[in-house]
Amino acid sequence: MLIKQKKDRTALPGEEEKVSVPMIDLKIQYNSLRKEIENTLRDIMESGHFVLGAHVKELEKKVAEYHGVKYAVSLASGTDALHLCLRALDIKKGDEVITTPFTFIAAAEAIVYVGATPVFADIDEHTLNIDPSKIKEKITSKTRAIIPVHLFGYPADMEAIMDIAGENNLKVIEDCAQSFGAIYQDNAVGSIGDAGCFSFYPSKNLGAYGDGGMMITDNPEIYERVSLLRNHGSTESYRHGFIGYNSRLDEIQAAILNIKLKYIDTYNRKRRELAQQYSAVIKNAGGSIHCPLEKPGIVPVYHQYTIRSPGRAAIQKALKDNSISSVIYYPLPLHLQEAFKYLGYGENDFPASETASKEVVSLPMYPELEPETVRFIAEIVVKAVR
Repeated sequence: MLIKQKKDRTALPGEEEKVSVPMIDLKIQYNSLRKEIENTLRDIMESGHFVLGAHVKELEKKVAEYHGVKYAVSLASGTDALHLCLRALDIKKGDEVITTPFTFIAAAEAIVYVGATPVFADIDEHTLNIDPSKIKEKITSKTRAIIPVHLFGYPADMEAIMDIAGENNLKVIEDCAQSFGAIYQDNAVGSIGDAGCFSFYPSKNLGAYGDGGMMITDNPEIYERVSLLRNHGSTESYRHGFIGYNSRLDEIQAAILNIKLKYIDTYNRKRRELAQQYSAVIKNAGGSIHCPLEKPGIVPVYHQYTIRSPGRAAIQKALKDNSISSVIYYPLPLHLQEAFKYLGYGENDFPASETASKEVVSLPMYPELEPETVRFIAEIVVKAVR
């Protein structure tokens, strides 16, 4: 019987205690950092400086150093990071940008924001990331850039993608919203392409207590342009070289992220350990369930632990019956979304993405999840498909 989980109610006499396992529990991490966070927040409140201050500068410096790049610009969200990066690269109406249809909408939205056209390329069925061989098929004279997404914290095949980009004079913007700290062949994701974009949404591996984002690059022109774009295109006080945006990360969020950044490698290591424990049990189910792929030279960070199975409905029912959360990321690929109907895609255009959307299910994953809980969940999953 599982005993170290949050109880959803008090058991009646003679009744087993029922437990509840959420997808993520942010309160546990907060309580472990409470004193450090509250002391820092008190200092900020007393300083009266809340925007583009010392904590923001410190975070940008540390994130750049962490990834081995020259520049980092903090922003209001991961979506803004993608959007302003595209603006900085002067991608506009009439241009095409290739990305994956099996991900959150942000990358495709950002392409539309600048007036360009999202062009989807299907995924690799094993990694669930964009398939480089499919990218080649989508390149036209209008193609300007590629946005690979390191989905669920698993790095995309950047070597192949960078080769394609180099051969076709294309820019590469890495969507690292789910992959802070992931490694591809000894390189931190985000540092490989022309720029990398991160989200600090609370549920991310490195999460703020509100929205937040970051763009990193070695390119000084991209850095300068995004720095100006985030602050109304302001070159100096009340002087504006062009129309920009209000996309500044505030001091409170930056301070929280500075604290959490000190522990990110520990958090990610624990996620990998939990993922290995999940896989060790679930692999006993044989070919009816596919666990996340692990390859030499790849260090994933498991923002989500996502399995695939034709028996997904049975798995979710069994988990729900045991008060265990699960989520489908993503139930409808982007090319079939109403918002992108105007692009003219239809069913069966991207079969790997469509099949994945019918089979994937993500299990609870956060650093503080207990190993015995993981085993309990994994055993339920295996029994459900047997």
